[in-house]
Amino acid sequence: MSLNLCIDQSTSATKALLFTESGALLDSVALPHAQIYPQPGWVEHDAEEIYRNTLAAVRMLVARNPEAVEALGLSITNQRETFVIFDRASGRPLHNAVVWQCVRGEPVCRAMIEAGHEARVHALTGLKIDTYFPAAKLRRLLSEEPALRAALASGDALFGTIDTYLIYRLTQGAVYATDHTNASRTLLYDIHTLAWSDELFATFAIDAAQRPAILESAAHFGETDLEGLLAAPLPICGVMGDSQAALFAQRCTEPGSAKITFGTGSSVLMTIGATPVLSDSGIVTAVAWVADGTPTYAFEGITNFTGATMAWLRDQLGLIERVEESEALARSVADNGGVYLVPAFVGLSAPYWRPDCRALITGLTPSSTRAHVVRAALESIAFVVRDVLVHMESDAGVALQAIRADGGAVRNRFLMQSVADILQCSVLAARLPELSAWGAALNGFIGAGVLTAGDLASLDMAVDRYDPVLAPAAVAQLRAGWTHAVAQALV
Repeated sequence: MSLNLCIDQSTSATKALLFTESGALLDSVALPHAQIYPQPGWVEHDAEEIYRNTLAAVRMLVARNPEAVEALGLSITNQRETFVIFDRASGRPLHNAVVWQCVRGEPVCRAMIEAGHEARVHALTGLKIDTYFPAAKLRRLLSEEPALRAALASGDALFGTIDTYLIYRLTQGAVYATDHTNASRTLLYDIHTLAWSDELFATFAIDAAQRPAILESAAHFGETDLEGLLAAPLPICGVMGDSQAALFAQRCTEPGSAKITFGTGSSVLMTIGATPVLSDSGIVTAVAWVADGTPTYAFEGITNFTGATMAWLRDQLGLIERVEESEALARSVADNGGVYLVPAFVGLSAPYWRPDCRALITGLTPSSTRAHVVRAALESIAFVVRDVLVHMESDAGVALQAIRADGGAVRNRFLMQSVADILQCSVLAARLPELSAWGAALNGFIGAGVLTAGDLASLDMAVDRYDPVLAPAAVAQLRAGWTHAVAQALV
């Protein structure tokens, strides 16, 4: 039995996981790290704490599973867009990691958009000029920290996303590298040439003497003995940003195949093929992965409020005591009774891009009950996902195939059935919760020669299948009601 040791470094915690080549998760350990808020809207992590947690989590996992030392390699999946500036000599961070959620880059983004850079940056990167991505935040940080700017320009300091930082520390400075999925989220990477862009570095006024080497996800990224924890070093192989890793784990390799990760918000990724396509609908273009020199691209759409909508019903309105109650409550009524909830609590993202509009509940009558509102909230998740996927289909020119779903909300059977009905497409909900880690581990097994890309289709993944059961006429009526509700929110 071949084993893979995987690090999953997320926004809230660092996990160490042990997988078999068939996808069995033998054990996992998770250690949370602090969320640091220097100013309202600014978010940071202590990168040294993250590294120490990485070592500690692996140490605990190995203590419980001595066979882990015989793993074929160590893989890494990570929170994307979070970056670190660290000392070249020691590898230690010179500043807290700046997290993807941090909005300190907003003034830079506004100035660059006003200066007319948006179209060119979108053409090169497939992304939007937005503080979500590192470049604007890195530019502001360097402008406010002259010592960091000088160190980066001289080569005494290095920058990178979390994967780069961990690889550098784990290899004791021997390897300074990232993979394409992470590099492509920086706004400094050209998705056409699959390389760092001198033009983009100049556009964002970032002077770095060195840039991480960009390798394929299944490549070898050096070796580590985890600071003496292991008697013999393990190769680091299988490095991938978390959303793309989940897409890979879901085996969405054909154009039109898509996955939805249901969390606080929802990440929707649809594979579009080997040629990048740029969307005019606010959908961003992502590098899904690069294998054997050939890229695969995907459309990506993020919805802000999905699971958070249910938390709002629980915490703010008190309509439910536990989110798990929502399924039975939604099923207790025959339909939504004409009630629609538009979850624009912080505006509507793709495809509307209206941060100014706000949430509303419409269609209330004297016969409306809390069950109707809860049902409308669950249905709203399906509607916002459909809005994104409709534009993805149109802009990519490919037909949507079966949807693969993951995340905690897949346990809500009413929600999964609603997604299938409103999309009029089958939904395959994964039972394995750790799909990002499994996607990185798969690349690790491929890099080790245990699996090939051709083996992926034959790997058994336990799923729950939901096929559309609602009549097309009823679906059309529901969609019309949703369209009317959204129009009211957009006024």
